[in-house]
Amino acid sequence: MQGVLIVGAGKGGMAILKILKESSALKVIAVIDPNENAPGMIFAKNEGIQTGTDWSLFLDESIDIIIEVTGNQDVFRQIRDARSKDTVLIPGSVAYLIATLLDEKEELINKLTNQSYFHDLIFNSTDDGMVVIDNNEMVILFNRSAERMVGIKQGDALGKHVFDVIPTSQLPRILETRRMEANQELVLHNGLKIITTRIPMVGEDGHLYGAISIFKDITEVVNLAEEITNLKEIQTMLEAIIQSSDDAISVVDESGKGLLINPAYTRITGLTQERVIGQPATADISEGESMHLKVLQTRRAVRGAKMRVGPNEKEVIVNVAPVIVNGKLKGSVGVIHDVSEIQSLTKELSRARQIIRTLEAKYTFEDIIGVSEEIKLAVEQAKLGAKTPATVLLRGESGTGKELFAHAIHNASDRKYNKFIRVNCAAISESLLESELFGYEEGAFSGAKRGGKRGLFEEANNGSIFLDEIGELNVNIQAKLLRVLQENEIVRVGGTKSIPINVRVIAATNVNLEKGIAAGTFREDLYYRLNRMPIQIPPLRRRKSDIPSLCERLIHKINQDYGRNVEGVANEAMDALMNYDWPGNVRELENILGRAIIFMHFNDTFIQSEHLPVMLAEEEKETIPKTAQSMYDQNLDLQQMVEKFEKDMIQSVLEQNKGNKTAAAKQLKISIRNLYYKIEKYQLANNSMQ
Repeated sequence: MQGVLIVGAGKGGMAILKILKESSALKVIAVIDPNENAPGMIFAKNEGIQTGTDWSLFLDESIDIIIEVTGNQDVFRQIRDARSKDTVLIPGSVAYLIATLLDEKEELINKLTNQSYFHDLIFNSTDDGMVVIDNNEMVILFNRSAERMVGIKQGDALGKHVFDVIPTSQLPRILETRRMEANQELVLHNGLKIITTRIPMVGEDGHLYGAISIFKDITEVVNLAEEITNLKEIQTMLEAIIQSSDDAISVVDESGKGLLINPAYTRITGLTQERVIGQPATADISEGESMHLKVLQTRRAVRGAKMRVGPNEKEVIVNVAPVIVNGKLKGSVGVIHDVSEIQSLTKELSRARQIIRTLEAKYTFEDIIGVSEEIKLAVEQAKLGAKTPATVLLRGESGTGKELFAHAIHNASDRKYNKFIRVNCAAISESLLESELFGYEEGAFSGAKRGGKRGLFEEANNGSIFLDEIGELNVNIQAKLLRVLQENEIVRVGGTKSIPINVRVIAATNVNLEKGIAAGTFREDLYYRLNRMPIQIPPLRRRKSDIPSLCERLIHKINQDYGRNVEGVANEAMDALMNYDWPGNVRELENILGRAIIFMHFNDTFIQSEHLPVMLAEEEKETIPKTAQSMYDQNLDLQQMVEKFEKDMIQSVLEQNKGNKTAAAKQLKISIRNLYYKIEKYQLANNSMQ
């Protein structure tokens, strides 16, 4: 590498310095200029090249070339006289000219290289094989597709005779005939069949430069033909599916013009092909915006959009999705659903579900109606309880739906495929309740079945048991129930052997268990076992916002039971329902709606205020004072007045509940045994059956 000294660091020196800096054959040793702030001086310092103000200090054996670019003839003569005989002195103008020519040469070489690379890239990017030979039948071009089909590397093919690469090649014949041969079939030496086109390369002056062969694997052509055939079959199949679909289907192109509709589209919208095909996507819309245009703008699917279409303004729900092929938007497809059909199907599904649940006597959390915070909290707690094996205690007034919650908890638990046993502890006499719950051994008491009997806890093994009115259990049964909860085992009546069981207990009560503990009628240890997960079910008066939705569900149920077609409750009647306190809760609401529907005319579709019976609260306000005055007029003392009032109230409640003593006891908030006692005391047995 030769050392260069540049004298002069102005614009010319700066240009020379930049050119030489990129040279691999020359090395700039130093840059000299009396002005240390000259551009070339600053550039040289930044590049780590020596600088100075006196050129004579740098004349030594390391300097092979001196380039003088000061433009001062005196400096040029001084350097010429002072340099050694082996040092070449070049004026700046000559150096700049030489550097410019070298730069142009480099640029031309780069252009040629780029063009060659670009041509190679084109040749190697095509799927067609390409082979070019010169006049001597030697291979001068062999692309990658030719490599793949012939099975010979490019480096091994270039520069060889074409027969050494492709023994069956017909290219030399083209050099003789100078005629093109198109779409000729050829079998390569490796057995591959190709279709080739051979072309002579003749210049404008008529000179023959060689020949080129462009060929394709015939297997790909056959596969392409099969794909086209398959596509046609698929297209025919898709058209058949679209034409036979009950859902209305419409297709538009990328500009929003109609391409295709099916018969179902005409049936739902009332529009024929002539009014849709080739027309804008807005042609079928009578109310709302075009979802086709929205999808074409956003390239995103739209689901569940409501609009009205056609001359009849049919209400529909639309799903539209874009059609994108290889990243390019080609159009969109829309599916239209008739809302009236969906509503009809929804009603049928709801009716079927209701029938199934009635047959199976099962309910889920979906059957618990309400949007109020109170009921939503209770449902969330119940769902949480369903996922745990803990005992659940449902607390709430009579008629709030405790049994409904018990069903839902069982069906949401991992025991839902096993038995669900329901027991009303107040409806079974004390003498029978123990044997019913825990079973009995043979000979345990007179009348016992041979071989004994399994109790309800054994029947519910691996499932759930619902103990309603748990507060009515006597102390003896409470002790046995505590053993079940603590030890997961029972002992039959008259037996000594413990029987292991795996039962989930769901208890319910509408009485204050804490008062029972204080009075000594309910065991404290059992209370703590049952109260692991208490769920308070709110009374209806605390969630009156749920009354409209409850009315809708109850009216639907009553319609099925009575064969009616009542649609709902009128506003005035709803106000009356909302203003009532509902001591009987949801059960009372169902009773009042049922009574109203029974006394409605068959063609009435909405419950009016005149259809509603007199509310219980209003009856009490009006009748109780009159009853008290009547008894006072009969000269009865306080004890007699209390007994007569109690008798009349019990009689009235029994009549309201059609003789159902369990329901009457719940409404009076007394135990069933207490009610039986009072019925016998006041000799109401015959009246209660009427």
